[in-house]
Amino acid sequence: MIRFAGNKRSGFLKKNRYCRRPDSILQETNRNPKKRFFLENISTGYDAQAKLSCCFSVSLAKRTSIRFVMLDKITLGDLKKSGYRPRPLKEELRANLIAKLQGKEKVFQGIIGFDDTVLPDVERAVLSRHNMLLLGLRGQAKTRIARLLIHLLDEYVPVVEGSELNDDPLHPISRYALDMIAEMGDETPVSWLHRSERYVEKLATPDVSVADLIGDVDPIKAATLKLPYSDERVIHFGLVPRAHRSIFVINELPDLQARIQVSLFNILQEGDIQIRGFKLRLPLDIQFVFTANPEDYTNRGSIITPLKDRIESQILTHYPKTIDVSRRITQQEAHLAEDQKKRVRVPDLLQVLLEQIAFEARESEYVDEKSGVSARLTISGYENLVSTAERRSLINREPQTVARITDFWGVVPAITGKVELVYEGEQEGPYSVAIHLLGHAVKKLFLSHFPDPDKLRKGREKDPYGVVRAWFAGGNRVDLLNDASDAAYHEALDRVAGLRKLVEDHVHIADKEEAYVFMELALHGLAEFNIVSKDMLESALTFRDILADMLGDDEEDEEGFNEEDLN
Repeated sequence: MIRFAGNKRSGFLKKNRYCRRPDSILQETNRNPKKRFFLENISTGYDAQAKLSCCFSVSLAKRTSIRFVMLDKITLGDLKKSGYRPRPLKEELRANLIAKLQGKEKVFQGIIGFDDTVLPDVERAVLSRHNMLLLGLRGQAKTRIARLLIHLLDEYVPVVEGSELNDDPLHPISRYALDMIAEMGDETPVSWLHRSERYVEKLATPDVSVADLIGDVDPIKAATLKLPYSDERVIHFGLVPRAHRSIFVINELPDLQARIQVSLFNILQEGDIQIRGFKLRLPLDIQFVFTANPEDYTNRGSIITPLKDRIESQILTHYPKTIDVSRRITQQEAHLAEDQKKRVRVPDLLQVLLEQIAFEARESEYVDEKSGVSARLTISGYENLVSTAERRSLINREPQTVARITDFWGVVPAITGKVELVYEGEQEGPYSVAIHLLGHAVKKLFLSHFPDPDKLRKGREKDPYGVVRAWFAGGNRVDLLNDASDAAYHEALDRVAGLRKLVEDHVHIADKEEAYVFMELALHGLAEFNIVSKDMLESALTFRDILADMLGDDEEDEEGFNEEDLN
């Protein structure tokens, strides 16, 4: 029997209404399992305030009342009295999306950079009641978007208790539910299904069978129930029938064998399934979402044409189009421990440098552009960058530190595992390609803050790098150890004559630590333009005059030469 929560003064609570309760009240009711409510705003003529028995209140606007129904188990008869009417899943998604759009609510929380491109296409597909295919390279939030669609579902829906196909009590489709309702009538027990349980996801792999997706005869069930194979009760339903009244997602669709893809034809077109030789028609109500990578069409498989024809909306995803958007994604998705956040600070300059590496990789001649460069590169790279700085501070017993460009050597493992190389890249090797990408990113970032050394007109302009050049030409060198303490790092950079002045003349410095990051950037940038030489060792970087470096090599060759070598 339906029970109502509310005091006696809430006389406007009526038993002839069935409604859905908002999320805000779910949080309160979850604190007391015995007082879970199912409610909805309904238009009436009341203007009041309902005080509930579980110690919270709801203000009611003019001409609005709220009916509260306990989410305990009820019967089919109670559900009928409430005035409940079933509606198709796609109508449910459409109605809830309309409500969110009209209320200016953000539909897809946590999705960044798709507000003007992908998300409007997804919303149009939902409004059109379409099944959809999200097509894009790896790391473009395809699965994340699919999972967020559950927030367009009603929070709770009634189901016939014990049904494996989530049967609607007023519109049952399974033999189990039909038999129970025929036997028990209005006393059929009804339970509630939360929207989180109405999402089914399957990764398409070559070993997926029709039985996995659609179903098959279960000989053990037939033997246990002593039923012939001709009885439909011996069927073991697959994932698709069990997703009735739910969102069903198939990831990496091209990996599904062609004969398995064929089994989806009837579901998409007619809304029913076929299992073995049974004359079985189950009018399934499912929202299908497929994801695919264009690379799959040529490397591992393809989506067969008749299936593509039955998927009404194909939506293209993309990588972040700006550094700022990419940075926001990385900051949102990177998982850092609280003590890491307190110990390590990553300057904005290095965050931009990290994102620039990904942008350079997507345009590199060494990287397969058809494979793409996932957003996971910068996420993993950021975590590695922080961990590298954290390790250095722990070694030097420093309570806090600031990340440096030298810490990017700890980011290399995150780069090498996230890019697919073409033939030329394979010849160079993954490590060399990663260093090459880092160098290009440094060069572009250097030019955004300092003058281009190649465009300085000799004799007509004062060379801003003249003092630094002269210092290195005097035989001086700078050694930056990977694990050097902050004091040793600062001392090494301060030794370079004119370096701090160069930074102060061209960059607005917010604090002392940021100045050292720009000083190091200047050294790396000058090395990219071959103004100074940069030698990479296992645990250090050495900067020195490029001409002295070449002459030093020649002198070493001459010192190693003697007449015995001619004999």
